[in-house]
Amino acid sequence: MTTVITKENFTEEVLQSDTPVLIDFWAAWCMPCRMLSPVVDQIAEEYGTIKVGKINIDEQPELAEQFNIMSIPTLMLFKGGQPVSQIVGVKPKDEILAAFGLA
Repeated sequence: MTTVITKENFTEEVLQSDTPVLIDFWAAWCMPCRMLSPVVDQIAEEYGTIKVGKINIDEQPELAEQFNIMSIPTLMLFKGGQPVSQIVGVKPKDEILAAFGLA
């Protein structure tokens, strides 16, 4: 299951999380984001060892700016409250898992 991340719950859901958090920065008008969304949902269902969240950049511009999101979709992995890696663009699930050390 994915969690909707907002500036109101970001600290609790991401920065204070005991588990790694995979964040999908997206927007409703972004066709590549829509293509990637089912893959992100699959990862959320299959990997209970991580938390998966989605940040709509149109609704949460402060968070997008805070992490210098210039292109979407952007996937960013947080560990211990810090961003440790990111992927920009649509990628196959196995490439995402490998890039974030989940495979």
